[in-house]
Amino acid sequence: MHIDAKVVKSLREKTGAGMMDCKKALQEAEGNEEKAIDILREKGLSAAAKRSGRAANQGIVDSYIHLGGKIGVLVEVNCETDFVARNDEFREFVRNICLQVAATNPAYLRREDVPESVLEKEKQFIVNQALSEGKPEKIIDKIVEGRLDKYYSENCLMEQAFIKDEDMTIKELLTGIIAKIGENIVIRRYCRFEIGEGIDSDTSGCC
Repeated sequence: MHIDAKVVKSLREKTGAGMMDCKKALQEAEGNEEKAIDILREKGLSAAAKRSGRAANQGIVDSYIHLGGKIGVLVEVNCETDFVARNDEFREFVRNICLQVAATNPAYLRREDVPESVLEKEKQFIVNQALSEGKPEKIIDKIVEGRLDKYYSENCLMEQAFIKDEDMTIKELLTGIIAKIGENIVIRRYCRFEIGEGIDSDTSGCC
């Protein structure tokens, strides 16, 4: 099937995938761009899974200061080689993570980091809320599952919608850069500071 070069270019700009990968995905999707995007994402997930076990002990620590010095962020992102650590696309990815943390202030890096005590408290809150809304008890578990997913999407960096493209999560953004660069990349940790935050409770907001 012939695929117009303009369509391939458009898909490349939207996904960041290579030209040949975009062309193959479009051919597989019979020219349907949305299907081609799904194909590229699935391939990216597969490629990322294969690389996830490889050691990532290089990388950079980047910083971002926002709002005239009112908010500051430090982020450490690791990769496998110093060569990739100096790569412009890798550095742009790290900068985007800094911007994400500054804008959304995630409490945790990933859902597995949420303490069990916090999770249990949130579950109980959801159950009480659902019952007060008159929801049948037989569907409470489904409601808890759905609202917990929303909680994760708001409070866990990896689950959040990317501020520059809300159709993509940070996890998907990471998967895309792994597939594109060809190395395992890990968002190791971050720390966000905001003037006046935590003065009463003496909390640091670091992850």
